[in-house]
Amino acid sequence: MPYHAPVADYRYLLDHVVGYARLRETERFAEVTADVTDAILTEAARLADEVLSPLQRVGDTNPTRLENGVVRTPPGFAEAYRAIAEGGWVGMSAAPEHGGMGLPQTLSVIVNEMMSGACLALQLNPLMSQGQIEALEHHASDELKALYLPKLISGEWCATMNLTEPQAGSDVGALRSKAVPNGDGTYAISGQKIFISWADNDFSENVCHLVLARLPDGVAGTKGISLFMVPKRIPDAEGNPGKANSLRVVSLEHKLGLHGSPTAVMEYDGATGWLVGREHGGMAAMFTMMNNARLGVGVQGVGVAEGAWQHALAYALDRRQGRTPVAGGSGAIVDHADVRRMLLSMKAQTQAARAITLACAVAIDLARATGEAAWAARAALLTPIAKAYGTDVGIEVANLGVQVHGGMGFIEETGAAQYSRDVRVTAIYEGTNGIQAMDLVGRKMMDGGEAAFALIEEIEAAVRAADAALADIAGPVAEAAGALRRATAALAEAEMNDRFAGAAAYLRAFALVLGGHYHLAAAVAEGGTGNRTALARFFIHRLLPGHAAALAEAGAGAEGLYAISPEALAS
Repeated sequence: MPYHAPVADYRYLLDHVVGYARLRETERFAEVTADVTDAILTEAARLADEVLSPLQRVGDTNPTRLENGVVRTPPGFAEAYRAIAEGGWVGMSAAPEHGGMGLPQTLSVIVNEMMSGACLALQLNPLMSQGQIEALEHHASDELKALYLPKLISGEWCATMNLTEPQAGSDVGALRSKAVPNGDGTYAISGQKIFISWADNDFSENVCHLVLARLPDGVAGTKGISLFMVPKRIPDAEGNPGKANSLRVVSLEHKLGLHGSPTAVMEYDGATGWLVGREHGGMAAMFTMMNNARLGVGVQGVGVAEGAWQHALAYALDRRQGRTPVAGGSGAIVDHADVRRMLLSMKAQTQAARAITLACAVAIDLARATGEAAWAARAALLTPIAKAYGTDVGIEVANLGVQVHGGMGFIEETGAAQYSRDVRVTAIYEGTNGIQAMDLVGRKMMDGGEAAFALIEEIEAAVRAADAALADIAGPVAEAAGALRRATAALAEAEMNDRFAGAAAYLRAFALVLGGHYHLAAAVAEGGTGNRTALARFFIHRLLPGHAAALAEAGAGAEGLYAISPEALAS
């Protein structure tokens, strides 16, 4: 299943669409020149194409397994992980004082997308470490930072996050895991956690678990939860992995996809842990990791979409079936209008989702580099959109990839189905897409919609600046932005459950308008002619109109959802 990182697309979006050049105007990122960026894209693409891509099918057909308490990863995963770690890709955006490169999050997002498109099962591992690194940088004591960050950043040690329990999924406050002070500054952690991605492996020296648990005086709910570092092996006086901690992998989940990635049930039986952050402040610390992961998961969706699209395109260019309707065509199914529709939908949606994730990353970087509240608000607004739309697009594009293959898409040997199986969970973990949508219309609108209106104003300004030759696509973007503005104003005044009832549809509409905006920007930069302009016209004329139906649903309120009782539904 060959994969080729779309470096030209990344360069174009950075240079012409998402405002990446602004980063070089800041003191923090002044040295991240065009040459540095280009070198990183080129080298990361080589890693994805040559090292990770060959493992996509290997991980699926040779699943991770648990043997006598030891996790065995697929052939080649250990060597590929070492290539990731030795290349500095795990900690490329981490702080230099602990061994990181201090590079923009935007570049990490691109590298993570490449690795996701090449082999999502393995890419999940460094993503977990990156989230934990950020959480420790913001919340851990100096002693914990000095011990753990260099090892995590170098990739010598790997990381996990432990939230979910059998009775506590999205309702994290219902957890039962306990933490009891040992009297020496450490804590005894006991409890069971489920759905732990990359809970163990056979290639790193240690696995560092961030575990949510409740202290004896912790109140019920999320306000009584604390966060603890619980390593697989307890570091000795020199900081090297010492004796085994009192924890174990109980079992590995049998999953729909991502067979190369071990997802485990973990048991902690009085395991030694260290407090991260303040007592009862675990959710704030864990949300730092989760927010990092939410953008990262959106990027996973985009990466899988790219891989599925490349796979489908290669098949469509080669497969001959039926009489071609195109005079002088190739004779392959790519000549058929419906196949062309699917391929263009895949490409256009992937590019829109990619632009949204990169715009979110640029906002994160500018917030860090400038300290300006407006950029922090922009990043917060875009994060749930990037996560939900990125993963929705990944699922939709992978599904279309199966359809392009026809009957062969349902046959595992072609590899088309793997993309669909692997990406499906991305809409579920790190906060379901429904939760992302409710966050967008709830917490992210506590400012009365100010951050949303600021972004809509930018879209409207860009439309006004577009060349008259692009009026056929600038006009629809303007109309869609106006409709989004009106819907946002109405939603900001609505009762919360009415907001929640239309949240998923509203997020979808917002993403489509943003997609139209970024496609228009690409067309403007191209001068109004060329392949990117043609792709923009396809998205704006054929996909953007979906915003109107989504906004109609967003404003329908909650009453209709409760018109039929659960008993009546079951009858």
